Amino acid sequence: MRYAAQRLAQAIPAFFATTFLIYAMVFVLPGDPILALAGDKPVPEQVLAVMRARYHLDEPLLVQYGRYMLGVFQGDLGETFTGQPVSELLQDRWAVTAQLALTAWVFELVVGIGLGVLAGLRRGGAADTAVLAGTTFVIAVPVFVVGYTAQILLGLNLGLFPTAGTEEGWPVSYLLPGMVLGSFGLAYVARLTRTSLVENLRADYVRTATAKGLARRRVVGLHALRNSLIPVVTYLGVDFGNLMAGAVVTEGIFNLPGIGQQVFQSIQLQEGPVVVGVVTLLVMIFILANLAVDLLYGVLDPRIRRARA
Repeated sequence: MRYAAQRLAQAIPAFFATTFLIYAMVFVLPGDPILALAGDKPVPEQVLAVMRARYHLDEPLLVQYGRYMLGVFQGDLGETFTGQPVSELLQDRWAVTAQLALTAWVFELVVGIGLGVLAGLRRGGAADTAVLAGTTFVIAVPVFVVGYTAQILLGLNLGLFPTAGTEEGWPVSYLLPGMVLGSFGLAYVARLTRTSLVENLRADYVRTATAKGLARRRVVGLHALRNSLIPVVTYLGVDFGNLMAGAVVTEGIFNLPGIGQQVFQSIQLQEGPVVVGVVTLLVMIFILANLAVDLLYGVLDPRIRRARA
């Protein structure tokens, strides 16, 4: 409990520092969002003053940020400059992106670790060479190329997956875009698992366990693989937030109405509250994911928990 409390105490300042930086960057940018609503039409100064006062744009930045964070802790992400609550605007879109990211993350976890273990146990063999070559190819090819190719081959030509939209729901509609989005993370997970496993199989404690007569499956599964997963867990924890934030291209290819499209539109319309609201939620996910990773460290290797307690 003490270890968990220490990690949580370190996460709180990071949350406030990050959200303040994002808030300042959005609302200090050149341009007046109130004037942007009117387009080319002239707006009386009295109307501008009333609108700026309504959204607290006439107050110091720290006061604006304080008001915003007070609303966040009450479940209020603010409202757009057209009067629509940000939470209401993001509700359906957030679910789409979360389901897409979860599908991609599970794909990375299961397939990536499986390929990494296969390559690590057969170091120098055909399976190892195939995994290294395949992951290198995936990393080198841009996401839009992988996306359109998978859409044409697996969706249109073979008919294995839906090619666009969310009509068939989760997980069917999200399988193909999830595999495309997760393919790059999968390549890194497989390589990390393979490298870490190869290194641990050479360690003294593995030789000792083998010399004691333990079965190969037990030596690999209980000892070598458990320690090998520590860097992989670190990557997977951080990457879930990356998947949420980086789904813009994949959502565009597969016509998924997620938060990526909404953020892009909001930036064009200078809808700062929407951008800040999305980023604030993403920061929460990043911090919670990293907190979960730190706690998993203590489970995978109790020495880490005792050293930091």
